[in-house]
Amino acid sequence: MRVSEGRVGRVFVVRLDDGDRLPGTLEDLAKEKGITAASVILLGGIGQGEVVVGPKIAELPPEPMTAELEGVHEIAAVGTLFCNEKGQPKLHLHAALGRDGRTITGCTRTGVEVWLVAEAIITEIVGTKARRVLEEGLELLQP
Repeated sequence: MRVSEGRVGRVFVVRLDDGDRLPGTLEDLAKEKGITAASVILLGGIGQGEVVVGPKIAELPPEPMTAELEGVHEIAAVGTLFCNEKGQPKLHLHAALGRDGRTITGCTRTGVEVWLVAEAIITEIVGTKARRVLEEGLELLQP
């Protein structure tokens, strides 16, 4: 286990609008506001996109298995936002997306689009040197 300590900085209350794309919209906000480390919670509606639902086989580097979303889904998601080695904010957001009594769970890194509205709370973490470092083909968190 690797650990880094920090403390709560600013808290951002964000309303995402119809057509906003994740992860890009929140990564752009982080860059604009100088957020280098944060936790993220999000809920709302997703209209289209795809999520990573696992590796095709258990080997490194992993080849992602994706699932295309069909129709509007409700989303409840939690994630982290840390800069990579190039100083670019990278959102790692895992979501449960539901429609008509069925749920798909996955990582939003391949891109999803907000339908109507989504709400996010971004809690900045200050005083940590944690960042994402390229390792085994993945940008992994290094506290």
